[in-house]
Amino acid sequence: MKLTLHSTWRASAPYRVRIGLNLKGLAYDYAPVNLVTSQHHEPAYAALNPQRLLPTLEVDGRTLTQSLAILEWLDETVPAPALLPADPFDRAVVRAMAEIVACDIHPVNNLRILRALAKLGVDEPARDAWVHRWITDGFTALEPLIARHGRGFAFGDAPGLADCCLVPQVYNAERFKVDLAPFPALRAAAARAAEHPAFAAAHPDLQPDAIHA
Repeated sequence: MKLTLHSTWRASAPYRVRIGLNLKGLAYDYAPVNLVTSQHHEPAYAALNPQRLLPTLEVDGRTLTQSLAILEWLDETVPAPALLPADPFDRAVVRAMAEIVACDIHPVNNLRILRALAKLGVDEPARDAWVHRWITDGFTALEPLIARHGRGFAFGDAPGLADCCLVPQVYNAERFKVDLAPFPALRAAAARAAEHPAFAAAHPDLQPDAIHA
């Protein structure tokens, strides 16, 4: 199986998929796409992903998009180690945790939204306040779930789908200087996951297109 991940170093959604690929022990080619220069709007990339978003995973010439869909495909294709628990109720809980990040926090804070806010005349301090509000709201919902279900990781005692989403979002929260003090269970789970080799290798700073200021 030949895998090519169209990714960019600092974006959350491809970061999630890099973690998932690493957890599954799958080798892949890294194809950088520069969001800052709008490379994702160029015809070559749009032909792969008509939504013009990242990530796109090419699998033997076929394409998959949307990070959660890709992660679930990985779990169905390479069952071990599992990203989702076996029990149906537990699986629904983990999906809900992942979706708090991937559906509620991230979509209103990504680059295209921040650019749209800037075009509407929203200045940088107000944009930062916008980001803080949505991350804080989402983390407020996640904290009791992790406190209830986590045993070292976000759910249980092994890394899974929820951690794939949590760690990149904590990275973003730290970039925007969001106060994480109110979320001790969340911080502990993210810190534990970040030490795992699969998460460490996926870190933005280690990607081939990383920009170090």
